[in-house]
Amino acid sequence: MTRIYLSPPEVGEEERRVLLDAFDSNWIAPVGPDVDAFEREVAERAGVENAVALSSGTAALHLSLLLAGVGPGDEVLLPSFTFIATAAPVIHLGATPVFIDCSTASWNLDPALVEETLTRRAAAGRLPAAVIAVDLYGETADYRELETLCDRFGVPLVEDAAEAIGSTNRGRPAGSFGVAGVFSFNGNKIITTSGGGMLTTSSSALAERARYLASHAREPFPHYEHRSVGYNYRLSNLLAALGRAQLRGLDNRIERRKRIDAAYSAALAGLPGIAFMPSTVAGTSNNWLTCILIDPEEFGADREQVRVALESADIESRPTWKPLHLQPVFAGAGLIGPGHCARIFDAGLCLPTGSALSQADQARVVEIIQTQGRA
Repeated sequence: MTRIYLSPPEVGEEERRVLLDAFDSNWIAPVGPDVDAFEREVAERAGVENAVALSSGTAALHLSLLLAGVGPGDEVLLPSFTFIATAAPVIHLGATPVFIDCSTASWNLDPALVEETLTRRAAAGRLPAAVIAVDLYGETADYRELETLCDRFGVPLVEDAAEAIGSTNRGRPAGSFGVAGVFSFNGNKIITTSGGGMLTTSSSALAERARYLASHAREPFPHYEHRSVGYNYRLSNLLAALGRAQLRGLDNRIERRKRIDAAYSAALAGLPGIAFMPSTVAGTSNNWLTCILIDPEEFGADREQVRVALESADIESRPTWKPLHLQPVFAGAGLIGPGHCARIFDAGLCLPTGSALSQADQARVVEIIQTQGRA
């Protein structure tokens, strides 16, 4: 039997065709008609006026924070329960990440803790330079509360929607919240450009500045003229062509992942000690990954035993994100909140949720988990 991966890329004849078309057009560099079109199409999907195609979601987050005014000596509030790419640009900008716990109701940034932190910082006269919210595993954060809070305190909000293209919150698409949003098109995402990302924003000035900085801050002269030091962050036309083909299949991929998630729930939700990541009624998720919590006392095996059993059968699963405040690189940073994210990490497991996962392969995953529970 072939290996079952967690969330492998899904490509086909359409992706091959558009790549060859872009290749034959000789638009290979990080400019070209597919870059322009991909930006327009993602902006439309995100419900914003502007999108800037970049080399990664991390690059998009870096530019978003930079253009929001984050700099050396600043603080940035962000969830601890996320991938390190959310915090890395904060460090690159010379700022300090302040890690906030998640809500058990959504696993996303807890607005009540954000409000407490902003209130304390305002009283002390040292508000953070920005707040980053993450749309975890495709579930959007509570933007009604977070946008209200950030507006009240005058702190820019940046949406890390790296995992959430196609998700919505109260009718608004992921990528439309805050001063800027960020998508990732890494190989494991629901749509991919192999590597790549997108900055989304309603501000034309911010988008224009982002393009300028992402292109080595080149001035509009026939020679190479520079008044600022920029970055080499633009996406190639070839990868943008791939992204356009993938974007056309996004709704179909979301629908298939919803069916996969529902099938896991039907098969596993009734088992003692198994619980699923909560879904909020305020929005729709793209169901990037299905995540479960395993209570070892009730289930009879812990998260790691189940993961190892799946790996022994050549099935990739993965623990949920290890909270950033527990990462060695951030030792001593601490956490604001009671530590819900640490308990989720101890019990949490991400299951194979690739859009092309077959019913037979999903049945293999389910059978092994069920067997561990009976062991």
